[in-house]
Amino acid sequence: MASAALPRVSVRSRILAVILIVTSLGMAVSGFAAYIVQRDRVLSTIDDELLATVEAARGIVTGESSAQGGSTATVPESTATTFATVDEALSAVMSRLVPGRHESSVAIIDGAARFIPGTAIAFHLEDDPAFIERVWNEASSGSVTLGTAVTTVGTLRYVSVPVEIAGSEQSGAYVTAVDAQRAVDEVAGAFLTYAGLALLSLAAIGVVGWFVAGRLLAPLRTLAETASRITAEDLSERIPVNGNDDVSALTETVNAMLDRIDEALTSQRQLLDDVRHELKTPITIVRGHLELLDASKPADVLAAREIAIDELDRMAGLVDDIDALARAEHLAALAEPTDVADFTALVFSKMQAIPDRRWQLEASADVVAPLSPARITQGWLQLADNAAKYSAVDSLIRVGSTAYAGSVEFWVADEGPGIPEGAERRIFERFGRADTGRGIGGSGLGLPIVAAIARAHGGYVSLETSPDGSRFGIVIPTVDAGAAPPPPAEGFAEPSESAPTAAAGRGS
Repeated sequence: MASAALPRVSVRSRILAVILIVTSLGMAVSGFAAYIVQRDRVLSTIDDELLATVEAARGIVTGESSAQGGSTATVPESTATTFATVDEALSAVMSRLVPGRHESSVAIIDGAARFIPGTAIAFHLEDDPAFIERVWNEASSGSVTLGTAVTTVGTLRYVSVPVEIAGSEQSGAYVTAVDAQRAVDEVAGAFLTYAGLALLSLAAIGVVGWFVAGRLLAPLRTLAETASRITAEDLSERIPVNGNDDVSALTETVNAMLDRIDEALTSQRQLLDDVRHELKTPITIVRGHLELLDASKPADVLAAREIAIDELDRMAGLVDDIDALARAEHLAALAEPTDVADFTALVFSKMQAIPDRRWQLEASADVVAPLSPARITQGWLQLADNAAKYSAVDSLIRVGSTAYAGSVEFWVADEGPGIPEGAERRIFERFGRADTGRGIGGSGLGLPIVAAIARAHGGYVSLETSPDGSRFGIVIPTVDAGAAPPPPAEGFAEPSESAPTAAAGRGS
């Protein structure tokens, strides 16, 4: 049995959850550490105040202070000369030392509480006999004692100071205590306020983080929505790019991927349309002759065989042309620095093998161009073959390469009838031809192949035509031997002499 699918949590929620968890932990750790430090500081302050009270009481009794910090010390008998009895000394101490907030004191004589402050106090130490007995026992040892006790009024931090007067039979102790729990509770109350403010801050961070994360992830939602609408029939929709962050870069990458997919599918559909359109006629011809074939007549069989072979040869040539066009459109040119003058001479020698025409090398550019020799040779020979097809026997065909500022043109000029007006765009379309009046058949893929080769080099096919002949050229960017700068990305630089003009349909 398949396990139930886990609920899907959005990236936006997960990002916000991580932010809130990390922020909560940071606030909690910081608040707890601050609470511990502040509590220890309060307790240390209480001890300092208690010891200061000890010094004040000793000063009242003896007229001087000899205790050092929090160390234990006794009151030397030789210095207790101000008062005659312990009763008088403790009465003076209790009347002069007023307890502070959350503080109380008591004077003990011979184990019994004798004096309490005359002002309002937070609590009464004499109401806890166990505490009185404890501090009396500690004072009986003759040393100042600083300690903590849990009493009926709370947790107290106290100090007990034995008091003895020479010549007096009484023994006494001065005890002052601070409600440490109440002081610590005040610190805790402050941090409860901090906790409340921290929760409000977390809520504000959550609200702001929700909208910020949503805004940052909006391109991803748009990407998902766009991807759900894209089909094989319509790949034209693209995702809007806003900003220059990582998500925007992802959007640009996806758009580029969609462009490639769109181009591939368009090419496939066009190829299928081309094959269907161009192969339908020869298939129909072959089928028709086979259906009408009289197998009992050898002459009909031979005629049908010749027609079938001829049509099959034509289909094979057509398939080769379609394959060549597809390769030229989708394979990037492998450019290498090429000496155009030497390259021109090599290709011209191959053109001379085309019979029944007079070939003339009219110009040779002395530049170095980054190009694919095999591709440019294929396209240039195709232009030469077209010139031979559409010109009279023994007519002159001029060939050359011409350098311009930032570009070089490989051209062929014939003396044929020229391109009819209005057909300039059509001849660069797949299976497009000028009118049949030129008297030559063909697949109509030659010039589209040449145009695809030129585009692969970042260039175009130029065309100049008139009733006296046509001049076709492959124009590509170049780097001049004299270190001329490369052409700008949006097009060719202005040539130093009249540059060739591109045909109206060169982008087809």
